[in-house]
Amino acid sequence: MLPERTGYIVWVSDLKAARGLERLGTVHYMSRKLHYVVLYMNADKVEENLKQLHRLSYVRKVERSYRNEIKTEYSKDVEDKTRAYSI
Repeated sequence: MLPERTGYIVWVSDLKAARGLERLGTVHYMSRKLHYVVLYMNADKVEENLKQLHRLSYVRKVERSYRNEIKTEYSKDVEDKTRAYSI
């Protein structure tokens, strides 16, 4: 069974040094323009990994990702209006 994963957005000042975040979890995406890293880690080790993240000198801010809390299943309560315009 797959472990529960939690996503975090880590704002960094140095992207080259941010490659070291791979030891704390899975780096999903690194933005060169906005200087942030999307990092996924196991939910059971989150607290100790966050303490290590805040100790790093190149980490400016850490935000929790709410992606797993967003509803992704939609109901079709409203009729599809695009069918009325098709030829």
